Parts: sequence; structure tokens; C-alpha cells
Amino acid sequence: MDTNSKNKLMRYMAGNFSCQDIAQLITDYLDGSLTLGEQVRFQIHLGLCFACRNYLRQMKYTIGTLRQLPPEPVPQHMKEELLERFRTWKQRHPQSPVKSEIE
Repeated sequence: MDTNSKNKLMRYMAGNFSCQDIAQLITDYLDGSLTLGEQVRFQIHLGLCFACRNYLRQMKYTIGTLRQLPPEPVPQHMKEELLERFRTWKQRHPQSPVKSEIE
């Protein structure tokens, strides 16, 4: 089987989920709110894509780390800075850095 046919078959098996789709669905996946079909397609993509597996691993690590933080209130200046960074994130990062191994 040639590389092009193999890539098409893998994309078909993964339900045509792109790496960008996976990045947007990570939270829903971790929350368990994907449909059964979405879960299967998500997991197939993960099985085929090292970059997305790595991204999922990083998200799990981040969540675990954040859960260990003490429940102290965030200083107001820090809260404002974080909110501003979240608001402007898409402007600073117009494309997802995650790339698929199958694309």
C-alpha cells in the first residue's frame, strides 16, 4: 500500500478528526462528555498520532499539577493579567501548534 493510500485510510478510520479537532475536544474527552462515536474516533486518532497523544499527556499533567495548588485566592493583578492573556491568546496563536503524523 502506498503512503498516500495509507494516509487516506488512517484519516477515514479516525473519522476525519484533524489534530485541531482533537485539541478542541480534549476537555470534553477528559470530562467524559463525548458521544460514544466521538470517543472511538478520538481514540483512533490518538492511536495514530503521536503529537495528539503527547498533547493529551501534557493536558493531564497540567490538570494534575493545578489540582495540587493550594486554594489561596489569586491576587487581583494576577487575575487581570491572566484574563488578558486568555482574551488575546487566539490573536497571538492563530494556528494550533499541534501537527498530525498522518497529514
